[in-house]
Amino acid sequence: MKPAPFDYVRAESVSHAVATLAAAGSDGKIIAGGQSLMPMINFRLVKPSVLLDINAIPGLDQIEDLGGHLRLGALVRHRMTASDPVIARDIPVLHEAMKNVAHLTVRNRGTFCGSVCHADPAAEMPMMALLLDGIVRIAGPSGERSVSAAEFLTGSLTTVLEPDEMVTAIDILKPAANAGWGFAEFARRHGDYALAAVSVVLDRVEGLARNVRIAVMGVGEIASRIAPAEAALEGRTPDAAVIAEAVAALRSAVEPMSDLSASADYRRHLVGALAARVIAEAWERAA
Repeated sequence: MKPAPFDYVRAESVSHAVATLAAAGSDGKIIAGGQSLMPMINFRLVKPSVLLDINAIPGLDQIEDLGGHLRLGALVRHRMTASDPVIARDIPVLHEAMKNVAHLTVRNRGTFCGSVCHADPAAEMPMMALLLDGIVRIAGPSGERSVSAAEFLTGSLTTVLEPDEMVTAIDILKPAANAGWGFAEFARRHGDYALAAVSVVLDRVEGLARNVRIAVMGVGEIASRIAPAEAALEGRTPDAAVIAEAVAALRSAVEPMSDLSASADYRRHLVGALAARVIAEAWERAA
């Protein structure tokens, strides 16, 4: 397939990009890595009148250490996230998740922020943004605004981003230095979209689990935090019985879909099995 005709604009600054989007109305699209956008354009699922290239905007390809958070600019590639030594040291759960992101070509071009903006329910980065209390930095004609990842992601391939706005960066939380973590996903082949995935971060305080975060993807219309499962662990010692209780709460909370790859029942069973594993791993690492 060939794309429908469009104008190409290479943005020189964030303000230039925002002005171009505003002038295009609802027909402008931003390209950073283009790993999701270009196939959609080629199949004419998306027909932008203007394709806005933000790759020349200075400063958006930085990973900044803000103390308790890291700020990932809009042009930070998956490859950069996977190889950054601060992420490997301070956010190992994200470092581990990056090993499951597609293939080399995609990791060289695709971006962390672009994946979150695309909001694919079977992509790792929206789940990571939720797990790590992500704050999405947005620029628009009226200035800048910030929203939590939970507010930003509203549905499958849907966010609160307006047509004349662009994401400039996403801030993600650094867990405590001694926090335990776990990540697991299942795909039929490495690099394929996962049928289910679970990520966990928790602290161990006087023998009890604290600050428990559990996020899942591939088992609903959107990646999500599972509050009932978090509550089942919070303030308790995750022995086999407590982990089983948390897994049961998680399975009750998710709403998987059935498709050609797996049934809803299979996905519900799978996400519970993965959760039991990563909760135990997170607790062990917290020790």
